[in-house]
Amino acid sequence: MLGDMMMCEDIIQNVFEKFFENMNSIRNSERVDVWLYTTTRNAIYAYYRTKKIRVDQFNVVDTDEIEIDSSVKLEEELESKELHEMVMNELEKLDVEQRDVFLLKEYGDFSYKEISEVMKIDENLVKSRLYKTRQRLIAKLSKVILNER
Repeated sequence: MLGDMMMCEDIIQNVFEKFFENMNSIRNSERVDVWLYTTTRNAIYAYYRTKKIRVDQFNVVDTDEIEIDSSVKLEEELESKELHEMVMNELEKLDVEQRDVFLLKEYGDFSYKEISEVMKIDENLVKSRLYKTRQRLIAKLSKVILNER
């Protein structure tokens, strides 16, 4: 997300410092991941605001850390990666709000309620954004898949 490993490590360190300082005051101790996600997202946005950089999320891959498991078929791995890239390319075309809702639900496994708390929006708006995002992805990806056949 940041494209800078050192800055990423600094932000993570700051977030965990805040976590240990506020550990006893977190309301829902069972879902610390919500608190961590929100705090990390806010720290990243604050970084971009200070640098006046447009948020270019989910487009950075640190190739030094890529490992290929020899037990996985390479062809399936490539197809999966290609599909993931298509999804991410389509998500980049969306508003940040829609993209965040989708990523929290599909990749973060957050509930609708948790997403509404993290993003400070109504739960029905979460459902609406998620539905519209899914429909757009289905429409775009089905065109690509049909064209390949």
